[in-house]
Amino acid sequence: MSGQAQHSPETRISETRNKETAIAFYDLMFNQADPRRAVEAYVGADYIQHNPHVRDGKAGFIDYFERMAREFPEKKVIIKRAVAEEDLVVLHCHQIWPGSDDYAGMDIFRFDAGGKIVEHWDVLQVITGLSAHENGLF
Repeated sequence: MSGQAQHSPETRISETRNKETAIAFYDLMFNQADPRRAVEAYVGADYIQHNPHVRDGKAGFIDYFERMAREFPEKKVIIKRAVAEEDLVVLHCHQIWPGSDDYAGMDIFRFDAGGKIVEHWDVLQVITGLSAHENGLF
């Protein structure tokens, strides 16, 4: 056995659905600059935020990313990989912010039983171009 948990077919289906949802949510709110529509389509009744720069709840998320859309209209995210396990999805992303720092980011989303996003954590690393190796950040 490889050490990985064995999941039922239902769990694998929900993991695949949740990955697709996280990617669609991130693209709509970040690349298409429509956080309000992203929240309406993909977020559950409650939304718990762990990023210290964004207020908790759906309104805080919408306010923050509407401001980011105004201040950085050329921003975009490239999703390098997505990993799902049970009710969690992790996106490993390259965030491009013209006029500011670019970031390597890890976003973690927790989903409710209905496949809606209900919680978010993230960790961001400024891309400096300096590295002690040639492996890259992605």
